[in-house]
Amino acid sequence: MTHKKIHEIRDPIHIFIHMDSNEREVLNSTPVQRLRYVHQLALTYQVYPGSTHRRFEHSLGVMELATRIFDTVMLNLSRSPKDFDFDIGSDFDREYWRRTLRMAALVHDIGHSPFSHASEDLFPDSWNHEKMTLELIESPEMNTLWRKLKISSEDVAKLAVGPKYYEKSLMKDHETIFSEIITGDAFGADRMDYLLRDTYHAGAAYGKFDHYRLIETLRILPKRYDDSDEPALGVETGGIQSAEALLLARYFMFSQLYFHPIRRIYDIHLKDFLKIWLKDGYFPKDADGHLRLTDNEVVSAMYEAMRDAQNPAHEQACRIIKRKHFKVLYSRNPDDVSINRSAGEYVFTAACDQFGEENVRHDIPKISGSSVEFPVLENDNRVVSSLRKSETLQRLPEIALETVYIHPEKYDEAVTWLEKEREQIIELVIEEDV
Repeated sequence: MTHKKIHEIRDPIHIFIHMDSNEREVLNSTPVQRLRYVHQLALTYQVYPGSTHRRFEHSLGVMELATRIFDTVMLNLSRSPKDFDFDIGSDFDREYWRRTLRMAALVHDIGHSPFSHASEDLFPDSWNHEKMTLELIESPEMNTLWRKLKISSEDVAKLAVGPKYYEKSLMKDHETIFSEIITGDAFGADRMDYLLRDTYHAGAAYGKFDHYRLIETLRILPKRYDDSDEPALGVETGGIQSAEALLLARYFMFSQLYFHPIRRIYDIHLKDFLKIWLKDGYFPKDADGHLRLTDNEVVSAMYEAMRDAQNPAHEQACRIIKRKHFKVLYSRNPDDVSINRSAGEYVFTAACDQFGEENVRHDIPKISGSSVEFPVLENDNRVVSSLRKSETLQRLPEIALETVYIHPEKYDEAVTWLEKEREQIIELVIEEDV
């Protein structure tokens, strides 16, 4: 009986994902297998019960989509503007970079802490999950696998985290483009997969878009709207509607799911718990310490704390396990903002004075700008800006949300208080400015 050289993995989003035997050894490595035990959407399953999927399957999906994008843009280099030369060098090895890109996509998230982005800011000093990803890519275990695959750990690292986080050397144009294929702001495979996967598991429809059509129309194009020939991922004009759909899907997913106020308060309670449970309130910076921590250890600690009233994290654990989360007292209102741009801050401060700081929480989700500019190749071979081509992208709204939460035992009293005092609290700024 001969051993299989190509292996298929069932996936609810992409149906089948294929890997060869050497690539599968990377899949079976400790850093990648750890992602089986890190939830993609933290505690979102407390609100959307189906959202129990993990970083592991997302990473496989990013590898699959990144490969499709790579194959498409490399096949269609000849369809770029005739006076644009995307210089990949005479010694460019297409198969080498294809494999490097696949592996970089597979490992791009291995630095995530337990519960992913919910606990991102609990890394010490200036650390983040990208820095931890670099540490793991260059670890002895992974370096052995890169040598077996005949690819460079440095090249994997460049593509996995991109020029923003890779500081050891400047990246060449083709390396920057390949990293953009994985984590780019406009058409990164990471973004495409998490939108499709998260909406599927949440049981929602906000994140759906025609990714097949979009990938078919992706091209490497010059950013000539900036008077530059700097290359970037763009689309042929026939793909602009699919690009619009992607960015609209992102807008709806953030406003409806990722920034859902109850989902957000669970993130806050989780961080409150971790600050008490973790040594010095931070995740470890060393790779071994990182690999020993998954969601499993955190949840186990939560249950232990919940059962022991003397545990310093008892209250925080009960908020999550027993669903005794803080409740929404105030949400951003455009009428209030028209009077006082800091209305939410004023409500939060007043509520702290009235009910005590320990009983109030304030959340202003942060997200990069909704509008993304990218090159569009017209039928006459000219390149224009996406923001000039598409009125939809010009008018894509910013996601502006803000919430003040109150202790559940104070909720009824606080609602009555705010109904009575809201106008006076919000209009207080007028008196102060006089």
